[in-house]
Amino acid sequence: MSDDEDARLPEDLREDDDADWQLAPDSAAEFAAEDDTREFLRAVAEDVRGESSESKQLSAILYRVSDLYDPDEDTSPEEIYLNVRRIMQIKARGGLTRE
Repeated sequence: MSDDEDARLPEDLREDDDADWQLAPDSAAEFAAEDDTREFLRAVAEDVRGESSESKQLSAILYRVSDLYDPDEDTSPEEIYLNVRRIMQIKARGGLTRE
């Protein structure tokens, strides 16, 4: 999340790098490009996507995990963890509120 995006969030949802990174899995794992794994995850993401916000969120998470196996994407397990954690925090608070 960029600094500009973070500044628009309520204070309790803004990134606190120290706390978040301490909770994030510490992994130096490399994910080799694997077409079969990537396509399988994306197919499952399509299958679970429905009309509910929960199914859409699960689909988005699966698709994001599939990016680990895509040579054209630049992501890490830590980034995915932080993104999912942020989404869950926002959802738990009832969404983003505009002031």
